[in-house]
Amino acid sequence: MRFGASLLVVPSLASVALAAIGQAPCVSFSASSGSFPIVASGKAAPIITDPSDSPSVHRVVGDFVRDIKSVSGATPKAVNYTSAASVPKSSTPIIIGTIDTPLIQSVINATQLNVTGISGQWETFVAQQVSNPIAGVSKAYVVIGSDRRGVIYGLYELSEQFGVSPWYWWADVPIQKHSSIYALTCQHGPPSVKYRGIFLNDEQPALQSWAQEKYTNGTGAPFNHLFYSQLFELLLRLRINYLWPAMWSGMFAVDDPLNQATAQYYGIVMGTSHQEPMMRSTPNEFGKFYPGQKWDWYSNKQNITQYFTEGAQRAKPYENLFTVGMRGSGDVPLSAETNVALLEDIVATQRQILTSVFNGTDVTTIPQVWCLYKEVQNYYEQGMTVPDDVTLLWVDDNWGSIRRFPLPSERNRKGGAGVYYHIDYVGSPRDYKWIQSTQITRMHEQMSMAYERGADRIWILNVGDLKPSEMTTEFFITYGYDTGKWNKDNLGSFVSAWATREFGLTAQKSAVVVDIIGNLTKFNMRRKPELWNSTTYSLIDYREAENVIAGWKATYDASNSIYSGLSSAAKAAFFELVHHPVSASYNLAQLYVTAGKNNLFASQARISTNDLADLAEKLFEADYDLEHEYHTMLNGKWDHMMDQTHIGYYYWQQPMVNTMPPVNRVQSRKEALPGPMRITIEGNRGAWPGDNPYQCDQGYNCPPPTLRTFDPYQPFPSRFIDISAGGPNSFSWTLTPSANWIVASKTSGTVTRKQPETRVEISVDWSKVSAGTAAGNVVIATKTQSLTVYINANKTAVASGFHGFVEGDGSVSIEATHASSNTSVSGVQWSVLPGYGKTVGGIKPLPNTGNNNANYAVGSGPSVKYNFYTFNAIKSVTSYIGLSLNGFGNDRPLKFAVQIDDTAPQTVQYVPVVTADKTSPGWDGNDGWAANNVITATTIHANGTIGAGAHTLTLWMIEPAVVLEKFVVDTGGVRASYLGPPESVRV
Repeated sequence: MRFGASLLVVPSLASVALAAIGQAPCVSFSASSGSFPIVASGKAAPIITDPSDSPSVHRVVGDFVRDIKSVSGATPKAVNYTSAASVPKSSTPIIIGTIDTPLIQSVINATQLNVTGISGQWETFVAQQVSNPIAGVSKAYVVIGSDRRGVIYGLYELSEQFGVSPWYWWADVPIQKHSSIYALTCQHGPPSVKYRGIFLNDEQPALQSWAQEKYTNGTGAPFNHLFYSQLFELLLRLRINYLWPAMWSGMFAVDDPLNQATAQYYGIVMGTSHQEPMMRSTPNEFGKFYPGQKWDWYSNKQNITQYFTEGAQRAKPYENLFTVGMRGSGDVPLSAETNVALLEDIVATQRQILTSVFNGTDVTTIPQVWCLYKEVQNYYEQGMTVPDDVTLLWVDDNWGSIRRFPLPSERNRKGGAGVYYHIDYVGSPRDYKWIQSTQITRMHEQMSMAYERGADRIWILNVGDLKPSEMTTEFFITYGYDTGKWNKDNLGSFVSAWATREFGLTAQKSAVVVDIIGNLTKFNMRRKPELWNSTTYSLIDYREAENVIAGWKATYDASNSIYSGLSSAAKAAFFELVHHPVSASYNLAQLYVTAGKNNLFASQARISTNDLADLAEKLFEADYDLEHEYHTMLNGKWDHMMDQTHIGYYYWQQPMVNTMPPVNRVQSRKEALPGPMRITIEGNRGAWPGDNPYQCDQGYNCPPPTLRTFDPYQPFPSRFIDISAGGPNSFSWTLTPSANWIVASKTSGTVTRKQPETRVEISVDWSKVSAGTAAGNVVIATKTQSLTVYINANKTAVASGFHGFVEGDGSVSIEATHASSNTSVSGVQWSVLPGYGKTVGGIKPLPNTGNNNANYAVGSGPSVKYNFYTFNAIKSVTSYIGLSLNGFGNDRPLKFAVQIDDTAPQTVQYVPVVTADKTSPGWDGNDGWAANNVITATTIHANGTIGAGAHTLTLWMIEPAVVLEKFVVDTGGVRASYLGPPESVRV
């Protein structure tokens, strides 16, 4: 079923095809030595297949024919080969098939084609020109797959390089237009990870409502074979071979009797999620077919065994990967009585069922997976026996940190290991379902560890509604298909190639998209948008909230510039994939910061409180405007896909309606008690003149304001004073400095109701300040009011010849990627992860296996050093640590060591050891590690006696898998903020 806009086609003048992302080129658009004309002079080469080949192959050939026509306008003739007479005369055909079909075997024998690279392999293909393959044909282009998906991937690879994006329908990417198409020799596969899949989950309200509208007449199950046919094509174009189907209210095999057969027809391996054993959609099916029965193995083993048996019998004709084990109804632990013996009995029974249903087939040859989710991992680590042929599926913490990796002793299991990973989740501390919020840098960091430690059998990604996580989903699969293509230093090239393919951008503009996507996912992963509130970012210190909004604005402006310059054909795709996520996220960020400023300004008796309330209401309504734009474009093709609520959470579960953050208003016609002028200063919530609870501890009769002490190395050279209206009355003001070293950006002005705010930046002319401290003030006066703001300066200077970070504003803040020196040990080194984390990047010991899977004693491993200079004693060092868990087991908790100068290194073990059925203290809650997307650890060195001067901060590797993002040396001036102090000045 296809609805909405017709296929969009745009012309292309390129002579060389853009290779599918991460793959070698197979296509060009001009003739060259050895190239084969698929379309030339307006004619398309005919296609020949074996009538005995898999139905999946014949189906994909139909897509291939359609793709060629969409790109070139020429329609190939497709025929089944029965004899030489069935071949169109005077043709140079394309011969397509799996390696074991009679047609392909005869071609191999006739041409002596070397197929050792694909014979016996999984999902591998070769495509090349051959001579005299069959009688009457002088040359042909063959696409030969090791199996049916090898052929499928070969044809879709060619289609993608022709100019048909995998997302041509699901994200409305325009199909490129070429009058000539030539094929080259290429071979791809086998894939790095055998089963690469997605899980459609948490699909209400968006995906389910959309499917209900588009694939039914308003009644009946939305996830029927029409929906899945559309999905399966996308999956195969992305080289996805495995699916856990939608299950919140769905029953894949029950909702539509054609669903299982459709998956088989397309070539998709079906599975079920960690809570749905034996190919049954549990708990929905159990409630439907066994009403009133208890989902309890102790008391209802007989009926549950029958239930499992029916699932295996129903799935028998199809290609499946059976989930074994059992969880409680509703994805919770089974019961308090659950133990190792009970789970072993469940799995043993399930394997007996498989042996019986498959007529005595060796059960070790039937693909099975056991997902070690939460408490099940604990049972395994308590000694639960898992059959060697069953794949162990390790899981993340639902927030992107993998809980455990295969240990060296587990890496030779016949069933191997895999990973279940999330970019969507429903649960504590907060649902995150709305928008893109996963960095591919973080995903790569975790999944590269998984692969290098042996988890290469199954990768399954919880994608929620699929949209709007298209690019992140594709990266996960593309990386799993060929892990050797991607490393920490070339992840930007994935995004660049993706942007070029999807939007036909120049290299320069694609590079801009790399930055846009990098910022979008970094800003949204600092803290999921569902967890934002009006005080997430400091409104008074480090200009944090202002800088966050400035970052969003720059990202939005860059996105809007590209969007505005695109052809009409490309705009829908760019809106869906880039511009809507950026616009909606930027709008929401503005809403929360505006609401926060509104609340602050109300406490400061500023009339602009009301302007901010008006702006907040506009931003709140703009959120719906963006949703509506998404839903109504392309004649409503994606109606409901952005239904997900995301504003105004009251607890972890999604709100039933978006609710605007609380805002305040002040009486617009009444003047503040102290008069028309309000003075506020940077770094203080107080307001003068008059009383305010933040001016001093007493809250009344407080002294005049004092700006934080200036120094030459503070990250921002100025500090501001805001002069604001405290009511409807206008006033003129003057600002008079007491000394010539005090520099004001403005010395006079007028504040009115229409222009109720004036910001004055105060800075210091250090050339006019003698060494040491200086004191002065500025007097701000109107006809009726006068206020003195005190200003102090401390002219500090580093020792001659020092190079490094310098204390400013009471701290030294250091990004981990900016090391002074880096020392490796036995090939292991702290390496930069560009773009990782909340600010600039991270550092991590690589390779991921560390010291041949061992750790280092403190002071003996790789180290990284940072030179810094202080003018005050060092109180503490706080390390900002990227999220990871004790994935090497509880006997190898994550550790590193922090050292200042020659003092004793302080070992930091930052993830407490707990059993796998429990959550580490500090992980949960709205201010926990998961919510904050960082762990902080503070160390005190030499009992806080390290004085002023030049110092060296050294970080020692102990365990691999540690990622460090930032360090803050507190010399007495660190204030509360979400991101920590901005990076210090370097000299």
